[in-house]
Amino acid sequence: MTMTTAGVIFVLTLVAALVAVYKPFGDYMFRAVSSSRQSRVERGIYRLVGVNPAAEQTWGVYARSVLAFSAVSILFLYLFQRVQNHLWLSLGFDPVVPHGAWNTAVSFVTNTNWQSYSGESTMGHLVQMAGLAVQNFVSAAVGIAVAIALVRGFARSRTGQLGNFWVDLTRITLRILLPIAVLGAIALMIGGAVQNLSAGTDVSTLTGGTQTITGGPVASQEVIKELGTNGGGFYNVNSAHPFENPTSWTNWLQIFLIFLIPFSLPRVFGRMVGQNRQGYAIAAVMGILAAASVALTNIFELAGHGTVPQAVGAALEGKEVRFDVSNSATFAAATTLTSTGAVNSFHDSFTSFGGLMTMFNMMLGEVAPGGTGSGLYGLLVLAVITVFVAGLMVGRTPEYLGKKIGSREIKFASLYFLITPILVLVGTAAAFATGNNSTALNVGPHGLSEVLYAFTSASNNNGSAFGGITVNTTWWDTALGLCMLFGRFLPLIFVLALAGSLARQAPTPASEGTLPTHRPLFIGMVVGVTVILVALTFLPALALGPLAEGL
Repeated sequence: MTMTTAGVIFVLTLVAALVAVYKPFGDYMFRAVSSSRQSRVERGIYRLVGVNPAAEQTWGVYARSVLAFSAVSILFLYLFQRVQNHLWLSLGFDPVVPHGAWNTAVSFVTNTNWQSYSGESTMGHLVQMAGLAVQNFVSAAVGIAVAIALVRGFARSRTGQLGNFWVDLTRITLRILLPIAVLGAIALMIGGAVQNLSAGTDVSTLTGGTQTITGGPVASQEVIKELGTNGGGFYNVNSAHPFENPTSWTNWLQIFLIFLIPFSLPRVFGRMVGQNRQGYAIAAVMGILAAASVALTNIFELAGHGTVPQAVGAALEGKEVRFDVSNSATFAAATTLTSTGAVNSFHDSFTSFGGLMTMFNMMLGEVAPGGTGSGLYGLLVLAVITVFVAGLMVGRTPEYLGKKIGSREIKFASLYFLITPILVLVGTAAAFATGNNSTALNVGPHGLSEVLYAFTSASNNNGSAFGGITVNTTWWDTALGLCMLFGRFLPLIFVLALAGSLARQAPTPASEGTLPTHRPLFIGMVVGVTVILVALTFLPALALGPLAEGL
């Protein structure tokens, strides 16, 4: 069997599995976020934190709850790292330096999981488990909660209430993320992933030397790293490490976990607005963009564009032989199409056009299917923009799901879209203007690509790295930390404001001039608007980086 054939089978089985779980898992998530029943554990949590689960919140209160929870989480995680040398299971590691602790705390709370350090030689087991892994759960739950709040804005009328953030956070964590994480961790351990509290084992190498093999609670962190589209690895090489991702079938499972929630959330959207076909339309947009990206990334990597890859017959540099070129390319597309940021190969070693695809995936806004929650609300914002553009073309007030898209709504949608490009382009320019690109191992177009990738990853809350630059400096930790903060919470506020504006509206009956938003025409328009907006915004920067290198 050729590498190409194996790669096609790998992708087709993945697609089949995602199609099979779309309806049952989407319906399960719908019941989890819509049920009026509270479990005993949930009631205990509400009493502990002083929350009335029956009280709903306006968009402003919901947003303040998200911000307050995230601010406390950042402070806690920062302090946790700074005192880790006094904690149980510290493994003798020193406290994390202030700028590194700040960057890491912001990174994990914003669901970015950018790592400017080597996990196995920097973080003790307790910080990994009670600090980083916990944020993997709750940061993912925050994204899903905000997406659900936006869908409630479409589904409800003449009200300012969007639900209760604390109830949504608790239910999503306990009913959705935790059960799947337990099952997934068991599967990964069966596949060979490590799960222990070992400080390390000394082994003899083939050359007669001694090497310490670090153990730890790897499988339990690995599963939520992928399921919650987080990406922060226990080991420095992330999912390329055999203790995190031992075999080809665990590689398949990890990609499946990455896609599971984002691709199933459109079903929740359709159920909540009472039109399943609307959910299918959103899922179709996600699927078209994802299929194109996976196919192009595989084509560019399998073609081996470049002098050395063509000479040796494959672009194998920076890739694990147990995953081969195709499965590495598929993983790279999956992790950058979502906000995961996990890697099983070195993106800096990809061909110029293969590396371009990983950047372009993030620049799309990570909506195909995007992160847990953030992908759905990002694509719904693009759908709002598409409806507005279509309304201008025919000269009538645009409507989406019975809600008028007026000046207030389009302002929130436009601000949402503009935040990330501003952060990416200003951050990249600032790095070159201040001389902080001088640590790049490469000059010319590839050096520019490395800096552009870093800011694209941070601002889109992805967390993967192109590599080639030293980013564990005060300037880089501070700059990327600010991009993560603004890239997460400013769009989130605009999404909730849009949800509040929609929820207060009275429903508008469909008429002859209403654009059907469940048909192929609308699906194609959303795909076109998404790609064109990215092309117009980022094409000059891409032309100076990966395009110039490839051509």
